[in-house]
Amino acid sequence: MSSQARRQVQKLLSKGGAFEPTQDDAEFKQSVTDAELTLCVADCSKARNRSAFFRAVVKAVDYPQFFGSRFDGLYDCLRDSVDDQKTGLVLLFDQLHSSDPALETDMAELSQVLEDVVTHASDQGKVFVYGINHSGKHPEDTPGVVRNWSDATE
Repeated sequence: MSSQARRQVQKLLSKGGAFEPTQDDAEFKQSVTDAELTLCVADCSKARNRSAFFRAVVKAVDYPQFFGSRFDGLYDCLRDSVDDQKTGLVLLFDQLHSSDPALETDMAELSQVLEDVVTHASDQGKVFVYGINHSGKHPEDTPGVVRNWSDATE
């Protein structure tokens, strides 16, 4: 990582906001650890709708309850998760299929909620950093082929 990139990461980790995840993010993860922030990864690879996406977030941040399919609940979940941390939270949405029709319409509202959590964290003297690893659209279902949750992905 270049010194300029390192400075940008330090600025991000001190102020909060969005970051662009990369394939090789070992140095970013080390910077998160050095800043005493908690790193959570939401595995969104199987989420095909808002409810499944929210369940992935709940699981990643170890939220004690599921809040349904409303963005107000997501805000409360993330706000409480930030408040529970010593210095802040870094949340990576991994393999979010943001081009799926059921999720595509929610991306603007998701962005607003995430920015609201950044503001809340800052008001509390903490940091909220988030990144979205977009994965396009889920492959179309093949007639006559049933995929189980245990099937290996191709």
